[in-house]
Amino acid sequence: MSQNFWDEVLAFAEATTKTVGQKLLEDFGQVQADLKADGSLVTRCDRWADDTLRAAIYQQFPDHGVLSEEVEHIFPATDWCWIIDPIDGTTNFTRGIPVWGISLGLLYRGTPVFGYVAMPPLNQSFYGYWPGEGGLEMPRGAFCNGRPIHSSDATPDKTQFFSLCARSTSVLEKPFPCKIRMLGSAAYNLLLVGAGWAIGAVEATPKIWDIAAVWAIVQAAGATWVPLDDVEPFPLMVGKDYSTRPYPTLATAQAPLEEFFRPLVQQVANS
Repeated sequence: MSQNFWDEVLAFAEATTKTVGQKLLEDFGQVQADLKADGSLVTRCDRWADDTLRAAIYQQFPDHGVLSEEVEHIFPATDWCWIIDPIDGTTNFTRGIPVWGISLGLLYRGTPVFGYVAMPPLNQSFYGYWPGEGGLEMPRGAFCNGRPIHSSDATPDKTQFFSLCARSTSVLEKPFPCKIRMLGSAAYNLLLVGAGWAIGAVEATPKIWDIAAVWAIVQAAGATWVPLDDVEPFPLMVGKDYSTRPYPTLATAQAPLEEFFRPLVQQVANS
């Protein structure tokens, strides 16, 4: 694809998440949530943001497919598909905790090649390009607020951060070698590793909309993505329903750290 295409993709992601984020900030901490069948929360803001993002994609990229948390769960038969998480961290959003974001992943033939995550309350935006083995001509690298980011080269000790999710706290039954952080946003937990702020993170049961964008960003930043169920998450399959499939994930700042951290967190794959 031409540079013009990638410029359009980035400009679209920036502008659309900014517009949606500004509206969400008006309702931040002011809405009630409903409980979904999987135990997660949803608000009218999630539904509005999902609808708005899908409409914007169809207008800007009419030949692209869309898979979203709240509406579209079947992976479409299109070369290009966007995966949307309208509010990653809905519980934080409803309680007035400023760690939540809007996540957009762009997939080519079932594999993410671009990710964009906006964190409106923090005034942070992350994006990255990860062509993998797709053979696409495209930019490279990962960025936060336009500045390059890279995973850390630190070694595990009590001065380094490792991020957990709410369903992975069982790893603390034994002493853990790093300082623990748990922020309530799957995307942000994993982005900490790509940004170089944490040397590892684990998510026990993220869904495809939780990981599609950050899968591209954290690897573009030099981090390693480890599927704890030993099943590679991508490429996605046309016609498959992804509404219930979990993706237990370990992200490490460097590839050699997989061997160090995996035995400590492997149990969360059975959560």
